[in-house]
Amino acid sequence: MRVLIALVALAASLAAQPRRIVSTAPSITETLFALGLGDRVVAVSQFCHYPAEATRLPKVGSYMKPNVEAIVGLRPDLVIIQAKMPDSVAGQLERMKLPTLQVEHGTMDTIFEGIRDIAARTGVPERGAKLEADIRARLEAVRRRTAGRPRRSLVFIVGRAPGALEGLIAVGKGSYLNEPIAIAGGVNALASNVLPYPKLSLESVLGLNPDVLVDMGEMAETTGVTEAQKEAVVALWRRRSTLKSRVYAVASDIFVVPGPRVAEAAEAFARMLHPEAGR
Repeated sequence: MRVLIALVALAASLAAQPRRIVSTAPSITETLFALGLGDRVVAVSQFCHYPAEATRLPKVGSYMKPNVEAIVGLRPDLVIIQAKMPDSVAGQLERMKLPTLQVEHGTMDTIFEGIRDIAARTGVPERGAKLEADIRARLEAVRRRTAGRPRRSLVFIVGRAPGALEGLIAVGKGSYLNEPIAIAGGVNALASNVLPYPKLSLESVLGLNPDVLVDMGEMAETTGVTEAQKEAVVALWRRRSTLKSRVYAVASDIFVVPGPRVAEAAEAFARMLHPEAGR
C-alpha cells in the first residue's frame, strides 16, 4: 500500500512539473540546459546562442521586449523572465493566465539563486544543488590557483566604435564581472566607477595602463568571429606605444551572460591575468 501511495505521489509530482517552458533571456536558457531540461524548452530569446540546440528553437523576441503574442501561441506552462523587467511584460503574461517565474542574474549570488529557483520550479531541486556545487568547486579551484599571486589590474572593454578606439564602454563596479575577475586574482581598474558600464575616453584608458586589457567591443555578436578579426583588434591597441598592457580580444557569451558558465569566465580571466599559473 505504501509503495502504491508513493507511486501515486510521484506521478502527481511529475504531472505538475512544467513540460513546455519559454525562456526569455540567455542566462535563463543556459541554466535550463545546464539543469538537463533542454527537452522541455519550446522557445528562447533571439540572443540565446548557447548551447547549439537552443539556436534551433523558435524565437520570442529579446529579453527586454519579448513577443507576448508569440509566447501565448506556444501554449507554455511556464514562462521564465528576468526580474526588474518593464511592468508591462509581467502584467501582460499575468493577464494571459500564463504561469511565470521571475529570476535575477545581476550578481554571483543571484546567479546561484536563479539556479535554485528554476530547479525548484521545474521539479529538479537536486539537479540545481549539484549544478551549484559544481560551479562553486570550479570557482574555488581558480581562487586557489591564483592565491598569493600579484593582484593584476584589468580593464574590460565591452563596446566601442567599429575599427576605432572611440566611444569606449567598459566594465565598472556595478557589473557582476568584478567577482570572477577578483576570483581570478585580478582587480578591475575601474572598480571605483559605480556605473555597471561607464563610458571612457581613450586617454583615460591609456592613463590607467592596466596589466591586462580585454576587448570585445566590436564583437557583441559573439558568433562567427574569426581569429583574423581578433588579431585586428589587438593590432588596433598595439598602435598606442604608451600602452604596456597585455591585450586580449575575446568574443564569447561567457563574459556577457551571467549564468552557469561564470566559472568558465573566471578560468579565462585567470589565464589572462596569471598565464604563469597554468590551467
